[in-house]
Amino acid sequence: MDSGTWAEITRHIGRALGQPFAIDRQRSLGGGAANTSHRIEGQNRAFFVKLGSLAESDRFATEALALRELHRTHTLKVPEAICWGTSDRVSYLVMDFLELGGAPAGGPQLLGEQLAAMHRHTSDRFGWELNNTIGASPQQNSWSDDWVSFFRDQRLGFQLRLARRNGYRGAWLEEAERLGDRLSAFFRDYQPEPSVLHGDLWSGNYGYDRDGNPTIFDPALYYGDREADLAMTELFGGFPAQFYRSYNDAYPLDAGYAQRKVLYNLYHLLNHLNIFGSGYMGQVQRSVSQCLGFLS
Repeated sequence: MDSGTWAEITRHIGRALGQPFAIDRQRSLGGGAANTSHRIEGQNRAFFVKLGSLAESDRFATEALALRELHRTHTLKVPEAICWGTSDRVSYLVMDFLELGGAPAGGPQLLGEQLAAMHRHTSDRFGWELNNTIGASPQQNSWSDDWVSFFRDQRLGFQLRLARRNGYRGAWLEEAERLGDRLSAFFRDYQPEPSVLHGDLWSGNYGYDRDGNPTIFDPALYYGDREADLAMTELFGGFPAQFYRSYNDAYPLDAGYAQRKVLYNLYHLLNHLNIFGSGYMGQVQRSVSQCLGFLS
Protein backbone atom coordinates (compact mmCIF):
# COMPACT_ATOMS: atom_id res chain seq x y z
CA MET A 1 0.00 0.00 0.00
CA ASP A 2 1.33 3.44 -0.84
CA SER A 3 2.41 6.01 1.71
CA GLY A 4 -0.46 8.31 0.80
CA THR A 5 -3.03 5.81 1.99
CA TRP A 6 -1.23 5.34 5.30
CA ALA A 7 -1.05 9.12 5.65
CA GLU A 8 -4.83 9.36 5.18
CA ILE A 9 -5.45 6.60 7.74
CA THR A 10 -3.09 8.34 10.17
CA ARG A 11 -4.95 11.64 9.77
CA HIS A 12 -8.29 9.88 10.29
CA ILE A 13 -7.03 8.26 13.51
CA GLY A 14 -5.90 11.68 14.71
CA ARG A 15 -9.32 13.20 14.00
CA ALA A 16 -11.03 10.32 15.83
CA LEU A 17 -8.73 10.68 18.85
CA GLY A 18 -8.95 14.47 18.86
CA GLN A 19 -5.16 14.87 18.73
CA PRO A 20 -2.42 14.42 16.14
CA PHE A 21 -1.31 10.84 15.60
CA ALA A 22 1.89 9.50 14.02
CA ILE A 23 2.88 5.90 13.37
CA ASP A 24 6.04 4.92 15.24
CA ARG A 25 5.99 1.22 14.33
CA GLN A 26 4.10 -0.83 11.78
CA ARG A 27 3.94 -4.59 11.28
CA SER A 28 2.02 -6.69 8.78
CA LEU A 29 -0.01 -9.49 10.34
CA GLY A 30 -0.67 -11.24 7.05
CA GLY A 31 -3.78 -11.88 5.03
CA GLY A 32 -4.81 -12.92 1.55
CA ALA A 33 -4.90 -11.27 -1.84
CA ALA A 34 -8.01 -9.22 -1.02
CA ASN A 35 -7.52 -8.35 2.67
CA THR A 36 -4.56 -7.70 4.92
CA SER A 37 -4.19 -6.80 8.59
CA HIS A 38 -1.57 -4.70 10.33
CA ARG A 39 -0.50 -3.59 13.77
CA ILE A 40 0.48 0.04 14.10
CA GLU A 41 1.75 1.84 17.18
CA GLY A 42 2.06 5.48 18.18
CA GLN A 43 1.60 7.70 21.23
CA ASN A 44 1.91 4.60 23.45
CA ARG A 45 -1.14 3.00 21.86
CA ALA A 46 -1.51 0.07 19.45
CA PHE A 47 -4.14 -0.33 16.75
CA PHE A 48 -5.32 -3.19 14.57
CA VAL A 49 -5.92 -2.12 10.97
CA LYS A 50 -7.90 -4.14 8.43
CA LEU A 51 -7.34 -3.24 4.79
CA GLY A 52 -9.42 -4.41 1.86
CA SER A 53 -10.76 -3.48 -1.53
CA LEU A 54 -13.33 -0.75 -1.95
CA ALA A 55 -15.94 -3.51 -2.09
CA GLU A 56 -15.18 -4.22 1.59
CA SER A 57 -16.11 -0.73 2.78
CA ASP A 58 -19.70 -1.59 3.74
CA ARG A 59 -18.56 -4.74 5.50
CA PHE A 60 -15.98 -2.81 7.53
CA ALA A 61 -18.56 -0.16 8.41
CA THR A 62 -21.11 -2.68 9.68
CA GLU A 63 -18.42 -4.45 11.70
CA ALA A 64 -17.44 -1.16 13.32
CA LEU A 65 -21.04 -0.28 14.16
CA ALA A 66 -21.64 -3.78 15.53
CA LEU A 67 -18.64 -3.42 17.83
CA ARG A 68 -20.03 -0.12 19.07
CA GLU A 69 -23.43 -1.73 19.65
CA LEU A 70 -21.81 -4.45 21.76
CA HIS A 71 -19.65 -1.91 23.58
CA ARG A 72 -22.76 -0.03 24.69
CA THR A 73 -23.91 -3.07 26.70
CA HIS A 74 -20.94 -2.58 29.09
CA THR A 75 -20.63 -6.33 29.52
CA LEU A 76 -18.07 -8.30 27.52
CA LYS A 77 -14.99 -6.47 26.32
CA VAL A 78 -14.84 -5.77 22.60
CA PRO A 79 -12.18 -3.93 20.59
CA GLU A 80 -13.04 -0.26 20.24
CA ALA A 81 -13.72 0.77 16.64
CA ILE A 82 -11.68 3.95 16.15
CA CYS A 83 -12.41 4.90 12.54
CA TRP A 84 -13.16 3.45 9.12
CA GLY A 85 -13.44 4.66 5.56
CA THR A 86 -11.87 4.57 2.10
CA SER A 87 -8.74 6.00 0.58
CA ASP A 88 -7.73 5.76 -3.04
CA ARG A 89 -8.42 2.11 -3.97
CA VAL A 90 -8.68 0.59 -0.49
CA SER A 91 -11.07 0.52 2.44
CA TYR A 92 -9.95 0.30 6.04
CA LEU A 93 -11.10 -0.31 9.59
CA VAL A 94 -9.02 0.75 12.60
CA MET A 95 -9.62 -0.81 16.02
CA ASP A 96 -7.80 -0.96 19.32
CA PHE A 97 -5.29 -3.80 19.29
CA LEU A 98 -6.17 -6.47 21.82
CA GLU A 99 -3.20 -8.18 23.48
CA LEU A 100 -4.57 -11.69 23.99
CA GLY A 101 -3.23 -14.23 26.45
CA GLY A 102 -4.17 -17.64 27.74
CA ALA A 103 -7.38 -18.44 29.60
CA PRO A 104 -6.98 -17.47 33.26
CA ALA A 105 -8.40 -19.44 36.16
CA GLY A 106 -12.07 -18.58 36.29
CA GLY A 107 -12.02 -17.12 32.78
CA PRO A 108 -14.66 -19.41 31.27
CA GLN A 109 -16.94 -18.77 34.24
CA LEU A 110 -16.61 -15.01 33.79
CA LEU A 111 -17.21 -15.38 30.05
CA GLY A 112 -20.48 -17.20 30.74
CA GLU A 113 -21.62 -14.62 33.27
CA GLN A 114 -20.81 -11.69 31.03
CA LEU A 115 -22.40 -13.24 27.93
CA ALA A 116 -25.57 -13.81 29.97
CA ALA A 117 -25.48 -10.13 31.00
CA MET A 118 -24.99 -9.09 27.38
CA HIS A 119 -27.99 -11.16 26.30
CA ARG A 120 -30.20 -9.29 28.75
CA HIS A 121 -29.84 -6.22 26.54
CA THR A 122 -32.83 -6.43 24.26
CA SER A 123 -34.72 -4.66 21.49
CA ASP A 124 -38.42 -4.49 20.78
CA ARG A 125 -37.95 -6.35 17.46
CA PHE A 126 -35.80 -9.03 15.85
CA GLY A 127 -33.13 -8.05 13.35
CA TRP A 128 -30.94 -4.98 13.16
CA GLU A 129 -30.79 -1.61 11.44
CA LEU A 130 -28.18 -2.90 8.96
CA ASN A 131 -27.60 -6.00 6.90
CA ASN A 132 -24.15 -7.46 7.46
CA THR A 133 -22.21 -10.66 6.76
CA ILE A 134 -21.73 -14.08 8.33
CA GLY A 135 -18.31 -15.20 7.21
CA ALA A 136 -18.24 -14.48 3.48
CA SER A 137 -22.03 -14.63 3.07
CA PRO A 138 -24.55 -11.79 3.21
CA GLN A 139 -26.77 -11.77 6.29
CA GLN A 140 -30.17 -10.11 6.12
CA ASN A 141 -31.45 -8.35 9.23
CA SER A 142 -34.72 -6.65 8.25
CA TRP A 143 -36.69 -5.84 11.40
CA SER A 144 -39.45 -8.29 12.31
CA ASP A 145 -41.92 -8.64 15.17
CA ASP A 146 -41.99 -12.41 14.78
CA TRP A 147 -38.96 -14.60 15.50
CA VAL A 148 -40.24 -17.68 13.68
CA SER A 149 -40.75 -15.83 10.40
CA PHE A 150 -37.46 -13.98 10.85
CA PHE A 151 -35.49 -17.19 11.29
CA ARG A 152 -37.43 -18.99 8.56
CA ASP A 153 -37.03 -16.29 5.92
CA GLN A 154 -33.82 -14.41 6.77
CA ARG A 155 -31.73 -17.21 8.21
CA LEU A 156 -32.67 -20.74 7.19
CA GLY A 157 -34.57 -19.79 4.03
CA PHE A 158 -31.86 -17.42 2.83
CA GLN A 159 -29.18 -20.12 3.09
CA LEU A 160 -31.40 -22.69 1.37
CA ARG A 161 -32.05 -20.31 -1.52
CA LEU A 162 -28.33 -19.67 -1.74
CA ALA A 163 -27.68 -23.43 -1.79
CA ARG A 164 -30.02 -23.80 -4.77
CA ARG A 165 -28.25 -20.97 -6.57
CA ASN A 166 -24.97 -22.74 -5.87
CA GLY A 167 -26.27 -25.83 -7.64
CA TYR A 168 -27.16 -28.07 -4.71
CA ARG A 169 -30.07 -30.44 -5.25
CA GLY A 170 -31.47 -33.55 -3.62
CA ALA A 171 -33.99 -34.84 -1.14
CA TRP A 172 -32.19 -33.20 1.79
CA LEU A 173 -32.83 -29.75 0.32
CA GLU A 174 -36.53 -30.41 -0.15
CA GLU A 175 -36.71 -31.78 3.39
CA ALA A 176 -34.98 -28.67 4.73
CA GLU A 177 -37.46 -26.46 2.90
CA ARG A 178 -40.34 -28.44 4.43
CA LEU A 179 -38.68 -28.02 7.81
CA GLY A 180 -38.92 -24.28 7.32
CA ASP A 181 -42.69 -24.59 6.97
CA ARG A 182 -42.89 -26.34 10.35
CA LEU A 183 -40.64 -24.13 12.46
CA SER A 184 -43.44 -22.95 14.72
CA ALA A 185 -43.51 -26.43 16.30
CA PHE A 186 -40.16 -25.66 17.97
CA PHE A 187 -41.68 -22.62 19.70
CA ARG A 188 -45.05 -23.80 21.03
CA ASP A 189 -44.07 -23.19 24.65
CA TYR A 190 -41.20 -20.78 24.18
CA GLN A 191 -41.25 -17.09 23.26
CA PRO A 192 -37.71 -15.70 22.87
CA GLU A 193 -36.82 -12.08 23.49
CA PRO A 194 -34.81 -10.10 20.92
CA SER A 195 -31.42 -10.20 22.67
CA VAL A 196 -28.33 -8.57 21.24
CA LEU A 197 -26.24 -11.39 19.74
CA HIS A 198 -22.65 -11.71 18.67
CA GLY A 199 -24.00 -13.84 15.83
CA ASP A 200 -20.85 -15.86 15.03
CA LEU A 201 -19.70 -16.98 18.46
CA TRP A 202 -17.27 -19.85 17.90
CA SER A 203 -13.92 -20.46 19.60
CA GLY A 204 -12.01 -18.36 17.07
CA ASN A 205 -13.96 -15.23 17.95
CA TYR A 206 -13.29 -14.93 21.66
CA GLY A 207 -10.26 -14.77 23.92
CA TYR A 208 -8.84 -13.16 27.04
CA ASP A 209 -6.80 -10.00 27.30
CA ARG A 210 -3.63 -9.81 29.37
CA ASP A 211 -5.64 -8.83 32.43
CA GLY A 212 -7.78 -11.96 32.08
CA ASN A 213 -10.89 -10.20 30.81
CA PRO A 214 -13.00 -12.19 28.33
CA THR A 215 -13.27 -10.45 24.98
CA ILE A 216 -15.25 -11.10 21.81
CA PHE A 217 -14.64 -9.84 18.28
CA ASP A 218 -15.57 -10.32 14.58
CA PRO A 219 -19.34 -10.06 15.26
CA ALA A 220 -22.21 -10.86 12.89
CA LEU A 221 -24.55 -8.91 15.14
CA TYR A 222 -28.33 -8.84 15.21
CA TYR A 223 -31.12 -9.05 17.79
CA GLY A 224 -32.47 -12.58 18.08
CA ASP A 225 -32.99 -15.58 20.34
CA ARG A 226 -30.06 -15.79 22.75
CA GLU A 227 -30.11 -19.57 22.28
CA ALA A 228 -28.70 -19.01 18.79
CA ASP A 229 -25.47 -17.62 20.28
CA LEU A 230 -25.24 -20.51 22.76
CA ALA A 231 -25.86 -23.04 20.00
CA MET A 232 -22.99 -21.66 17.92
CA THR A 233 -20.60 -22.10 20.85
CA GLU A 234 -21.33 -25.84 20.74
CA LEU A 235 -20.90 -26.34 17.01
CA PHE A 236 -17.14 -26.67 16.58
CA GLY A 237 -15.83 -28.41 19.68
CA GLY A 238 -17.65 -26.37 22.30
CA PHE A 239 -16.53 -23.98 25.01
CA PRO A 240 -15.31 -25.14 28.47
CA ALA A 241 -17.91 -26.76 30.73
CA GLN A 242 -17.54 -23.94 33.28
CA PHE A 243 -18.78 -21.48 30.67
CA TYR A 244 -22.09 -23.30 30.22
CA ARG A 245 -22.61 -23.78 33.96
CA SER A 246 -22.04 -20.12 34.76
CA TYR A 247 -24.22 -18.93 31.86
CA ASN A 248 -27.09 -21.18 32.92
CA ASP A 249 -26.73 -20.11 36.54
CA ALA A 250 -26.92 -16.45 35.52
CA TYR A 251 -29.63 -16.82 32.85
CA PRO A 252 -31.23 -20.29 32.85
CA LEU A 253 -31.97 -21.87 29.48
CA ASP A 254 -35.34 -23.32 28.51
CA ALA A 255 -35.57 -27.11 28.35
CA GLY A 256 -36.33 -26.94 24.62
CA TYR A 257 -32.86 -25.57 23.91
CA ALA A 258 -31.54 -29.10 23.43
CA GLN A 259 -33.61 -29.39 20.25
CA ARG A 260 -33.55 -25.81 19.06
CA LYS A 261 -29.74 -25.67 19.13
CA VAL A 262 -29.68 -28.24 16.32
CA LEU A 263 -32.03 -26.05 14.31
CA TYR A 264 -29.98 -22.91 14.94
CA ASN A 265 -26.71 -24.59 14.01
CA LEU A 266 -28.23 -25.81 10.76
CA TYR A 267 -28.04 -22.18 9.66
CA HIS A 268 -24.29 -22.10 10.28
CA LEU A 269 -23.72 -25.49 8.67
CA LEU A 270 -25.60 -24.38 5.56
CA ASN A 271 -23.49 -21.24 5.51
CA HIS A 272 -20.32 -23.32 5.65
CA LEU A 273 -21.69 -25.53 2.88
CA ASN A 274 -22.30 -22.48 0.72
CA ILE A 275 -18.89 -20.95 1.44
CA PHE A 276 -16.57 -23.96 1.65
CA GLY A 277 -18.35 -26.65 -0.36
CA SER A 278 -19.67 -30.18 -0.09
CA GLY A 279 -17.40 -31.23 2.77
CA TYR A 280 -20.19 -30.00 5.06
CA MET A 281 -22.91 -31.93 3.25
CA GLY A 282 -22.97 -34.84 5.69
CA GLN A 283 -23.40 -32.59 8.71
CA VAL A 284 -26.14 -30.62 6.97
CA GLN A 285 -28.06 -33.76 6.04
CA ARG A 286 -27.77 -35.20 9.55
CA SER A 287 -28.99 -31.94 11.08
CA VAL A 288 -31.99 -31.77 8.75
CA SER A 289 -32.91 -35.37 9.61
CA GLN A 290 -32.47 -34.73 13.32
CA CYS A 291 -34.68 -31.64 13.24
CA LEU A 292 -37.40 -33.48 11.35
CA GLY A 293 -37.10 -36.32 13.83
CA PHE A 294 -37.90 -33.92 16.66
CA LEU A 295 -41.19 -33.14 14.92
CA SER A 296 -42.29 -36.74 14.28
